[in-house]
Amino acid sequence: MTDIYSQQRAMRAMREAAMQRGVIAILDIGSAKVGCLILRFDGPDQFRDSDGVGSLAGQSAFRVIGAATTRSRGVRFGEIDAMAETERAIRTAVQAAQKMANIRVDHVIACFSGANPRSYGLDGAVALDGRAVTEDDVARVLAACDMPDIGDGREVLHAQPVNFALDHRSGLGDPRGQIGNRLAVDMHVLTVDSAVIQNLLYCIKRCDLEVAGLASSAYVSGISALVEDEQELGAACIDLGGGSTGISIFMKKHMIFADSVRLGGDHVTSDISKGLHVPLSTAERIKTFYGGVVATGMDDREMIEIGGDTGDWEHDRRTVSRAELIGIMRPRVEEILEEVRMRLDAAGFDHLPSQSIVLTGGGSQIPGLDGLAPKILGQNVRIGRPLRVQGLPQAATGAGFASAVGLCLFAAHPQDEWWDFEMPSENYPARSFRRAFRWFKDNW
Repeated sequence: MTDIYSQQRAMRAMREAAMQRGVIAILDIGSAKVGCLILRFDGPDQFRDSDGVGSLAGQSAFRVIGAATTRSRGVRFGEIDAMAETERAIRTAVQAAQKMANIRVDHVIACFSGANPRSYGLDGAVALDGRAVTEDDVARVLAACDMPDIGDGREVLHAQPVNFALDHRSGLGDPRGQIGNRLAVDMHVLTVDSAVIQNLLYCIKRCDLEVAGLASSAYVSGISALVEDEQELGAACIDLGGGSTGISIFMKKHMIFADSVRLGGDHVTSDISKGLHVPLSTAERIKTFYGGVVATGMDDREMIEIGGDTGDWEHDRRTVSRAELIGIMRPRVEEILEEVRMRLDAAGFDHLPSQSIVLTGGGSQIPGLDGLAPKILGQNVRIGRPLRVQGLPQAATGAGFASAVGLCLFAAHPQDEWWDFEMPSENYPARSFRRAFRWFKDNW
């Protein structure tokens, strides 16, 4: 545990150094695309009010000065499959963004999906003796949390305090400066496969870049796609990506659960490719232009030219009705949503006061999904769009960029985590305890 802790602390120090220098890059490594945004931190006085949402969204201190995306290569299920291919894709995106920004960047904050995330709820408490809570007390109570046995080959990606209690008062966001006798904390810990993280860090290092932070794409998508009321009252963000679908549940403005389903938009494309006997590139084009999941009476008569360049005239001139295409796509989309529903049920999502579900990511743009999803997931479903940040090009404001935009907000205002406090070295969270609590079922 100590080496993970020190690694995350080193990343935090790098992030602060990069922000003092004024420029940092955001890298979204997905199965469908690799996106890079370059942020300049100048301070709120530099910008006009009309540039974006303003300080309410917590992003008035930066603006996007470079943006680029490229087709993802060598990434499957959100995990690196071919190192050299992924390195080439990252270099392409970063160099194009640097060219647009006319500046060189050395530090990146990366987000990724996949890596088999698992959530744990922990709690801890310390005595205060009737004095005001200090940073050291927060560090002590975080260190007092009993770490469950997360298993070999797993690392902690996020470790966030989601609820503080001071004596009999619970639900505190930040107890520092308040007076009491006993400080308790509930924490959410997200663990992932360490091999996936090591591959990602090594790949970025091969691109001559320093990693200044790592985040789960399910988490940062929720930051950008959920409005403040949804984050406060309880909502789930479903990030429908290319290779995997990320799930995150927020409550009291904190993430309290995360998971992922190893199914995504690429599987829909693969089904079309097999069903219509066309290459994957043609299947992707057909899905993008003509796809849908709800058939109407018109769709039997709407014919789609498949096209092709096999040289066989009859084969290349085939047509298919849109109803047939929907018949191929709908079962796979239903399977993804059913799997998401199972994960939400297992997490106790039914116990939250407000059961809002927000769909985001590239896969959420399939026409008709807003009609199909409520039948499977529940009534309160909407398609989310990321917050507008300053300087973001119009092409990067769609649902497919929710994780990249959320990572910008995460970079500017990282939520306090274990490594943001100076813990006494003998009190690092021990691995020997085997307790994990489903505390959000009990607390809310």
